[in-house]
Amino acid sequence: MTVINGNNGHNGHNGNGGRNLHHAGNGNGANGNGHNRVMKDSHETNAHNHTVPFLDLVTPHLQLEEELISTFKKALCSAAFIGGAMVENFEKSFADYCAAEYCVGVSSGTDALRFALTATGVNLGDVVITVPNTFIATTEAISQAGAHIEFVDVDDHIYNMDPEKLREFLETRCRLDPANGRLVTRKENRRVAAVVPVHLYGQTVDMDPILELAERYGFVVIEDACQAHGAEYFSQRENRWRKAGSMGRAAAFSFYPGKNLGACGEAGATTTNDETVARRIRMLRDHGQSRKYHHEIEGYNGRLDAIQAGFLQVKLNHLDSWNEQRRQRAQTYRSLLLPLAEDVVVRNDAPWAKAVHHLFVVCVEDRDELITKLAQDGIGTGIHYPVPLHLQNAYRHLAYKEGDFPVAERLSKQIVSLPMYPNLTLEQQTRVVAKLQEFVAREPESVLLAV
Repeated sequence: MTVINGNNGHNGHNGNGGRNLHHAGNGNGANGNGHNRVMKDSHETNAHNHTVPFLDLVTPHLQLEEELISTFKKALCSAAFIGGAMVENFEKSFADYCAAEYCVGVSSGTDALRFALTATGVNLGDVVITVPNTFIATTEAISQAGAHIEFVDVDDHIYNMDPEKLREFLETRCRLDPANGRLVTRKENRRVAAVVPVHLYGQTVDMDPILELAERYGFVVIEDACQAHGAEYFSQRENRWRKAGSMGRAAAFSFYPGKNLGACGEAGATTTNDETVARRIRMLRDHGQSRKYHHEIEGYNGRLDAIQAGFLQVKLNHLDSWNEQRRQRAQTYRSLLLPLAEDVVVRNDAPWAKAVHHLFVVCVEDRDELITKLAQDGIGTGIHYPVPLHLQNAYRHLAYKEGDFPVAERLSKQIVSLPMYPNLTLEQQTRVVAKLQEFVAREPESVLLAV
């Protein structure tokens, strides 16, 4: 969820792409605001001023310019702007890529999650559980599906949903209704319908224990995979690697331009192995139509544009290569940051995950001061996210208070996202780390991190 020159979409979805010099906005789990200075001539400015943008969207599009223009011309010649072969071909390709049976293209990652919740049976007043350190689109989708939001805290080292904290919530704050055997909350007697684990920053949640809890208690699992295109999870109970988007009842993806797989505008998709769920999402995205002018249900205008599907098809061919480059950049950061380990804490790589490093996040004391210093040195950064959702004004009605989710709250004060993209150079990474080192060395006693 990366903010790019304006408003972000699901897990950072909406905004204008470009090379960003400074990034201090929000973006996950969907829409966020960032105030970014855009470099007019990024190539020349970088060379002369040694700036390191937070994100570079110019280079990959210039590299793919001929293919993208050819795709646009095909759409012009066919006038197939809504639906048609481009959408169907991408849906098939992305389903195959995610090792899922079905993919339904929609207009954004937010719609992908909202439609998935509705299509899997989440009803008005049901409880859906997620985490507070995600972009608001995750919880917007829950509310817009008519459900009630509950949070559980995240793991202290991985920063994703902590399965043990989920288990504790289910065992202490819920009960089985003797009348029907359904799991309901003790306080309000609401049915627990779904859990939404967020594969934050491109690393999968520990899914096995969450899926086991789902089987035990009868709720559905919907993956928020908006930052996890191509990420993998090793399931010990199945003894095999699983792709993000193939493990839950359904999964939501965003193709906001700044994502690992990004469109040239707004786009999203839901993947599922359930034909009934896929069929219902197809109706939900298109005004509830089973065929033209025959409306089985009320739906939405949430279709994927054919041109965006065509662009995504072109880019999908490069996704594995881009993800591997991101892994290499992450490893370079880890090596360069090793001497700063006491002052700069790097998020752990989970042993069960093959991460795709949508973001590279570290924790430091005096985070805001660091961001200001790096911006002065021409280095773009981000905060994902500065205010956990349970403390946002939008959710005051839920009556959470500071201290309810201490891990998410601590992270919100310390996390900073460093520049991360496939064409990031060793020279640029070395400069970022050198400036980090200058910062932590200024007054060592003031920046030691207590963890």
